[in-house]
Amino acid sequence: MESYTNRTFDELQIGESITRSHKLTQPDVEGLAFVSGELDAFDGDTARAPVAEAVAANALISGLLQRRLPGPGTEIVAQQLHYGGTMHVGDEISGTLTVREKRPATREVVFDCRVSCGAAELVSGSVTVIAPAQRIALEGLAAPEIVLRHNDVFARLLRGCRGMPPVPCAVVHPCDHDSLLGPLEAARRGLIVPVLVGPQAKIRAAAQAAGADLSGLRIVDTEHSHAAADAAVAMARSGEVQALMKGSLHTDELMGAVVASATGLRTARRISHVFVLDVPAYPRMLLITDAAINVAPKLRDKVDIAQNAIELAQVLGIAQPRVAILAAVETVNPDMQSTLDAAALCKMADRGQISGGLLDGPLAFDNAVSEAAARTKKIESAVAGRADILLAPDLESGNMMAKQLQYLAGADSAGIVLGARVPIVLTSRADSVRSRLASTVVMALLADAQRRKQAAPAG
Repeated sequence: MESYTNRTFDELQIGESITRSHKLTQPDVEGLAFVSGELDAFDGDTARAPVAEAVAANALISGLLQRRLPGPGTEIVAQQLHYGGTMHVGDEISGTLTVREKRPATREVVFDCRVSCGAAELVSGSVTVIAPAQRIALEGLAAPEIVLRHNDVFARLLRGCRGMPPVPCAVVHPCDHDSLLGPLEAARRGLIVPVLVGPQAKIRAAAQAAGADLSGLRIVDTEHSHAAADAAVAMARSGEVQALMKGSLHTDELMGAVVASATGLRTARRISHVFVLDVPAYPRMLLITDAAINVAPKLRDKVDIAQNAIELAQVLGIAQPRVAILAAVETVNPDMQSTLDAAALCKMADRGQISGGLLDGPLAFDNAVSEAAARTKKIESAVAGRADILLAPDLESGNMMAKQLQYLAGADSAGIVLGARVPIVLTSRADSVRSRLASTVVMALLADAQRRKQAAPAG
C-alpha cells in the first residue's frame, strides 16, 4: 500500500527536483505493446523500436508528475521531448524532474525532464503542467499488479526459422494494405521470396498508398482475382513456388483453384484448415481444426483433419500432441453424431488408423482445456484439460470458437491450409499484418519440413 501527498503551486520551488528509478520487466514491455500497438509482435523480449522508448519514458515521467511532483491533481498540458537510445527487459531506467519555471497567472509549471539508462540518455526535454492549488493526500493505494501471460508462441516459432532458406511463395491478389504489407514484412525477415500475383495496377496502387517499395519483386500480372488464383496454383503445380498466400480475395476463389480436380493441388489427403493460437489464459499453444474449409465433415473426413493437425503440431515442436475431439457433452449419445464420431476416431487411433497423437473424445470444451473441469466431472484422461488440438464437430463451431478466442480472449492467431501439395497461408481479409506474419512463420516451418522430407534418402 502506498500514500501520495501533492505539492501545491505555491509550495514548489525553482530548482526543486526528484529522481526515481524503475527496472523494465517483461509485463512492462507487453503492456507497452498493447498501449502503443507498435512493438515488434515477435520480439517481446526487447523494447527496441523508438516508440518503445517514447511510451516507456512518457509513462515514467507521467507517473512522477502525477504521483510525486507535483503529485495528485496535476494536469499535463504540453511537452517537448526528444528520444534516443534503446532499452531492454532487465534494464534500470532513471527519470529526473526539475522545476525550471513557474507562471503564477495560470499556475503552470515547466519541468526539465531527463530519462536515462546507465550513462545513455534516452529522453530529454520539458513538460508543462498545471499544478494543483489545494493539498490532496491519497492514502493506502495498492500498486496495480499487471500480469499478462503469453506463451510467446510465435516468437518461439520465428526463432525456429533462423537459418532456413526463404520459401518461394506466390501471394495471390495482394491488392490492399495488409495483404501486401504482410508478405513484404515476411520477405524483410527472410521467411519468403514473394511473387505477387494479381492485377499489376492494383498491386502498385496499394503499394503507393502504403508507402511500400516493390523494387526487386516479381509481379505476375493477371486480369482479376480468379485469374490470379489460377496462375498461382499453376506455379505451385510446376514447382516454381513452394507455398501460396491468400491476399485480398475471397477464400472460395483461391480454394476453388486449389481443389480443381485436373489443375489443382489436391493429394490423397483431404484438405483442411488449422488455426494456431497463442491464448493468454492457456498455458500452451492451441490448434483448432477445421474452421474454414470443411463445412460438415463426415467421419472419414475427420480422420484426415485429425492427421493433418497432428503432423502440423509435430512440425511446430509438439512431439505427441493431445487431440480433444469436441462435442457438447463428454459421453457418447447415439442421438448426437459428433459423439459417435469422437468415439470412432479414438478407436481408429487405437488401431493405428490415426497416428502420432493421443486422442480422446467426446469432450466438451470446458473439460478439454480445464483440468479443474475435467476433475470435477471425474474424467480420467491424458488429454482432458491439457489439449493441444481441438477438433471441432463442424466448421461453424470451429470458426466461432477460434474467433471468440481471438476477439474476446486476445489470442494471437495464424491460419494455414494443410493436405494440399504445398502449404497455403489462409487468413481473413480482416486480419492484420501481424496475423499474416504469424501465419507465414507457420507456413515457412511446414515448407522447410516438406523440403527436408523430400531430400531425405528413401528407406
